[in-house]
Amino acid sequence: MACSIPDGALLQVYAETPANYTDCFCCDVPGQVTLQDFIEAFYTTWLFRMERAVLTVPLRRRVTDQEVRALALGADRFAVWTREDWSEHEILLCDLSGATRSYLAVNPKPEGTQLIFGSAVVAREGKGLGAFVKALIPLHRFYSRALLSLAARRLRRG
Repeated sequence: MACSIPDGALLQVYAETPANYTDCFCCDVPGQVTLQDFIEAFYTTWLFRMERAVLTVPLRRRVTDQEVRALALGADRFAVWTREDWSEHEILLCDLSGATRSYLAVNPKPEGTQLIFGSAVVAREGKGLGAFVKALIPLHRFYSRALLSLAARRLRRG
């Protein structure tokens, strides 16, 4: 399920800096899936709903499915992320601190759609990633695979 960041992808700019951490995970689903469908499926999985619940503390409010739909339709903000860039088939979100990026994309194929989820942790200028961040990477990779798998399952069901 791990894959290379697609050439020309919005996430690619962060992979070009060796001090940053980037990853990318892919899976295929039958049928044609739009980016909007993928965004909604991804951010409304039971697992991501748990993350949304945790975010209620710093945000001092609930993150709703309506906010997910608004992001899918082009809103500039979602919970603790702002839309950094997007196109018809991909979206790149930046957290409020500027330290991380989340990337979702769909790659239409004749036999279905490839779903892509990637992340970047941006190193501070002149510094690498800290030991704590490096220690969390295996957990992050596990969580990322689980999120993508759950979104794909939801999209397969229709």
